[in-house]
Amino acid sequence: MFIRDRIKELRRVEARQLIPNSKNWRTHPESQKNALRGLLAEVGFADALLAREMSDGRLQLIDGHLRAETTPDMRVPVLVLDVNEEEADKLLATLDPLAAMAGKNNDMFAELTRSLETENHAVQELLDSVLSKNAEMFSDVFSEMNTENDSAQVIDNSEDTKNHRSVFSGVSENDPPEKNSREVNIPEIFQVVVECESEDHQREIYEKLTAEGHSCRLLNL
Repeated sequence: MFIRDRIKELRRVEARQLIPNSKNWRTHPESQKNALRGLLAEVGFADALLAREMSDGRLQLIDGHLRAETTPDMRVPVLVLDVNEEEADKLLATLDPLAAMAGKNNDMFAELTRSLETENHAVQELLDSVLSKNAEMFSDVFSEMNTENDSAQVIDNSEDTKNHRSVFSGVSENDPPEKNSREVNIPEIFQVVVECESEDHQREIYEKLTAEGHSCRLLNL
Protein backbone atom coordinates (compact mmCIF):
# COMPACT_ATOMS: atom_id res chain seq x y z
CA MET A 1 0.00 0.00 0.00
CA PHE A 2 1.35 3.40 -1.00
CA ILE A 3 0.96 6.04 1.72
CA ARG A 4 1.49 9.70 0.93
CA ASP A 5 3.32 12.10 3.23
CA ARG A 6 0.98 15.11 3.37
CA ILE A 7 3.13 17.27 5.66
CA LYS A 8 4.61 20.18 3.72
CA GLU A 9 6.52 21.90 6.48
CA LEU A 10 6.70 22.86 10.12
CA ARG A 11 6.07 26.55 10.76
CA ARG A 12 5.96 28.63 13.89
CA VAL A 13 3.04 30.98 13.63
CA GLU A 14 1.44 33.45 16.02
CA ALA A 15 -1.62 31.54 17.21
CA ARG A 16 -4.04 34.42 16.68
CA GLN A 17 -3.22 34.37 12.95
CA LEU A 18 -4.56 30.83 12.56
CA ILE A 19 -8.10 30.64 11.16
CA PRO A 20 -10.49 28.51 13.29
CA ASN A 21 -12.32 25.86 11.32
CA SER A 22 -16.03 26.69 11.21
CA LYS A 23 -16.79 22.95 11.09
CA ASN A 24 -14.93 22.18 14.30
CA TRP A 25 -17.33 19.97 16.28
CA ARG A 26 -15.40 19.60 19.51
CA THR A 27 -16.37 21.57 22.62
CA HIS A 28 -14.02 22.26 25.51
CA PRO A 29 -15.28 22.30 29.13
CA GLU A 30 -13.55 24.50 31.66
CA SER A 31 -11.91 21.47 33.32
CA GLN A 32 -10.15 20.61 30.04
CA LYS A 33 -9.03 24.21 29.55
CA ASN A 34 -7.57 24.29 33.07
CA ALA A 35 -5.78 20.96 32.58
CA LEU A 36 -4.28 22.18 29.29
CA ARG A 37 -3.06 25.39 30.91
CA GLY A 38 -1.47 23.32 33.66
CA LEU A 39 0.33 21.01 31.25
CA LEU A 40 1.53 23.93 29.11
CA ALA A 41 2.88 25.60 32.24
CA GLU A 42 4.63 22.47 33.53
CA VAL A 43 5.82 20.92 30.25
CA GLY A 44 5.21 23.38 27.42
CA PHE A 45 4.26 22.71 23.80
CA ALA A 46 5.11 19.09 22.95
CA ASP A 47 2.83 18.59 19.94
CA ALA A 48 2.19 20.57 16.78
CA LEU A 49 -1.12 21.97 15.61
CA LEU A 50 -2.43 20.87 12.21
CA ALA A 51 -3.51 23.31 9.51
CA ARG A 52 -4.01 23.57 5.78
CA GLU A 53 -2.94 26.47 3.59
CA MET A 54 -5.89 28.17 1.93
CA SER A 55 -5.83 29.86 -1.49
CA ASP A 56 -5.16 33.27 0.09
CA GLY A 57 -2.12 31.93 1.98
CA ARG A 58 -3.74 31.90 5.42
CA LEU A 59 -3.61 28.79 7.57
CA GLN A 60 -6.90 27.16 8.62
CA LEU A 61 -6.82 24.91 11.66
CA ILE A 62 -7.64 21.22 11.45
CA ASP A 63 -6.49 20.19 14.92
CA GLY A 64 -5.37 22.27 17.90
CA HIS A 65 -8.14 24.82 18.31
CA LEU A 66 -7.96 24.87 22.12
CA ARG A 67 -4.18 25.25 22.16
CA ALA A 68 -4.39 28.17 19.73
CA GLU A 69 -7.18 29.74 21.77
CA THR A 70 -5.20 29.31 25.00
CA THR A 71 -1.99 30.92 23.71
CA PRO A 72 -3.11 33.57 21.17
CA ASP A 73 0.05 35.71 21.48
CA MET A 74 2.52 32.83 21.28
CA ARG A 75 4.30 31.55 18.19
CA VAL A 76 3.15 27.94 18.13
CA PRO A 77 4.41 24.95 16.09
CA VAL A 78 2.12 24.16 13.16
CA LEU A 79 2.35 21.26 10.72
CA VAL A 80 1.15 22.61 7.37
CA LEU A 81 -0.59 19.91 5.31
CA ASP A 82 -1.12 19.89 1.56
CA VAL A 83 -4.73 18.68 1.88
CA ASN A 84 -7.79 20.18 0.25
CA GLU A 85 -10.96 21.18 2.09
CA GLU A 86 -12.60 17.77 1.67
CA GLU A 87 -9.55 15.95 3.01
CA ALA A 88 -9.30 18.44 5.88
CA ASP A 89 -12.95 17.71 6.77
CA LYS A 90 -12.17 14.00 6.82
CA LEU A 91 -9.28 14.56 9.22
CA LEU A 92 -11.39 16.89 11.37
CA ALA A 93 -14.08 14.22 11.68
CA THR A 94 -11.80 11.26 12.40
CA LEU A 95 -8.63 12.30 14.29
CA ASP A 96 -10.15 12.37 17.78
CA PRO A 97 -12.54 9.39 17.34
CA LEU A 98 -9.66 7.32 15.94
CA ALA A 99 -7.50 8.10 18.98
CA ALA A 100 -10.42 7.28 21.29
CA MET A 101 -10.65 3.77 19.80
CA ALA A 102 -7.37 2.77 21.44
CA GLY A 103 -7.61 0.37 24.35
CA LYS A 104 -5.72 0.84 27.58
CA ASN A 105 -3.88 -1.24 30.12
CA ASN A 106 -5.33 0.10 33.37
CA ASP A 107 -2.62 -1.43 35.56
CA MET A 108 0.15 0.13 33.49
CA PHE A 109 -1.60 3.50 33.50
CA ALA A 110 -2.04 3.37 37.26
CA GLU A 111 1.66 2.53 37.67
CA LEU A 112 2.59 5.39 35.33
CA THR A 113 0.51 7.97 37.17
CA ARG A 114 1.88 6.88 40.56
CA SER A 115 5.34 7.90 39.35
CA LEU A 116 4.22 11.38 38.25
CA GLU A 117 4.39 14.55 40.29
CA THR A 118 2.44 17.71 39.51
CA GLU A 119 1.83 20.89 41.44
CA ASN A 120 -1.11 21.83 39.24
CA HIS A 121 -4.51 21.07 40.71
CA ALA A 122 -6.24 20.68 37.30
CA VAL A 123 -3.59 18.28 35.98
CA GLN A 124 -3.91 16.12 39.11
CA GLU A 125 -7.69 16.07 38.71
CA LEU A 126 -7.25 14.96 35.08
CA LEU A 127 -5.06 12.02 36.10
CA ASP A 128 -7.35 11.05 38.96
CA SER A 129 -10.47 11.22 36.81
CA VAL A 130 -9.07 8.76 34.27
CA LEU A 131 -8.34 6.25 37.03
CA SER A 132 -11.73 6.71 38.69
CA LYS A 133 -13.64 6.36 35.40
CA ASN A 134 -12.39 2.79 35.09
CA ALA A 135 -13.81 1.87 38.51
CA GLU A 136 -17.07 3.69 37.77
CA MET A 137 -17.42 1.90 34.45
CA PHE A 138 -17.23 -1.53 36.08
CA SER A 139 -19.56 -0.41 38.85
CA ASP A 140 -22.20 0.82 36.39
CA VAL A 141 -21.99 -2.29 34.20
CA PHE A 142 -22.39 -4.72 37.08
CA SER A 143 -25.16 -2.61 38.61
CA GLU A 144 -27.14 -2.89 35.39
CA MET A 145 -26.51 -6.63 35.23
CA ASN A 146 -27.92 -7.11 38.74
CA THR A 147 -30.96 -4.85 38.40
CA GLU A 148 -34.14 -6.88 38.81
CA ASN A 149 -36.55 -5.85 36.08
CA ASP A 150 -38.33 -9.10 35.23
CA SER A 151 -41.62 -7.42 34.41
CA ALA A 152 -40.00 -5.34 31.68
CA GLN A 153 -37.64 -8.01 30.38
CA VAL A 154 -37.74 -8.56 26.62
CA ILE A 155 -36.72 -12.01 25.40
CA ASP A 156 -34.94 -12.05 22.07
CA ASN A 157 -34.13 -15.52 20.73
CA SER A 158 -32.71 -14.40 17.41
CA GLU A 159 -29.53 -16.14 16.31
CA ASP A 160 -27.53 -12.89 16.59
CA THR A 161 -28.67 -12.36 20.16
CA LYS A 162 -27.93 -15.98 21.10
CA ASN A 163 -24.45 -15.66 19.69
CA HIS A 164 -23.92 -12.39 21.57
CA ARG A 165 -25.02 -13.96 24.84
CA SER A 166 -22.74 -16.92 24.22
CA VAL A 167 -19.70 -14.74 23.61
CA PHE A 168 -20.45 -12.50 26.59
CA SER A 169 -21.10 -15.25 29.12
CA GLY A 170 -18.86 -17.99 27.77
CA VAL A 171 -21.75 -20.45 27.50
CA SER A 172 -24.08 -21.46 24.69
CA GLU A 173 -27.72 -22.48 24.41
CA ASN A 174 -26.68 -26.12 23.99
CA ASP A 175 -24.60 -26.31 27.16
CA PRO A 176 -25.99 -28.39 30.08
CA PRO A 177 -28.08 -26.49 32.66
CA GLU A 178 -25.40 -26.60 35.31
CA LYS A 179 -23.00 -24.68 33.04
CA ASN A 180 -25.58 -22.10 32.01
CA SER A 181 -26.37 -21.33 35.64
CA ARG A 182 -22.82 -20.69 36.78
CA GLU A 183 -22.17 -17.64 38.97
CA VAL A 184 -20.50 -14.47 37.73
CA ASN A 185 -17.70 -13.12 39.91
CA ILE A 186 -18.22 -9.39 40.37
CA PRO A 187 -15.23 -7.43 41.70
CA GLU A 188 -16.00 -5.32 44.76
CA ILE A 189 -15.26 -1.60 44.74
CA PHE A 190 -14.98 0.22 48.07
CA GLN A 191 -15.02 3.99 48.55
CA VAL A 192 -14.70 6.38 51.48
CA VAL A 193 -16.29 9.84 51.52
CA VAL A 194 -14.62 12.39 53.81
CA GLU A 195 -16.57 15.52 54.74
CA CYS A 196 -14.29 18.58 54.91
CA GLU A 197 -14.75 21.85 56.76
CA SER A 198 -13.49 24.03 53.92
CA GLU A 199 -11.84 24.00 50.51
CA ASP A 200 -8.42 24.29 52.14
CA HIS A 201 -9.21 21.33 54.39
CA GLN A 202 -10.40 19.37 51.36
CA ARG A 203 -7.15 20.13 49.57
CA GLU A 204 -5.09 19.11 52.62
CA ILE A 205 -6.85 15.72 52.88
CA TYR A 206 -6.61 15.18 49.13
CA GLU A 207 -2.86 15.84 49.02
CA LYS A 208 -2.27 13.62 52.06
CA LEU A 209 -4.17 10.65 50.61
CA THR A 210 -2.69 10.94 47.12
CA ALA A 211 0.79 11.14 48.64
CA GLU A 212 0.07 7.81 50.33
CA GLY A 213 -0.76 6.27 46.95
CA HIS A 214 -4.57 6.38 47.13
CA SER A 215 -6.66 7.18 44.05
CA CYS A 216 -8.84 10.15 45.03
CA ARG A 217 -11.26 12.59 43.43
CA LEU A 218 -12.34 16.04 44.54
CA LEU A 219 -16.11 16.44 44.76
CA ASN A 220 -18.22 19.45 45.69
CA LEU A 221 -21.82 18.58 46.59
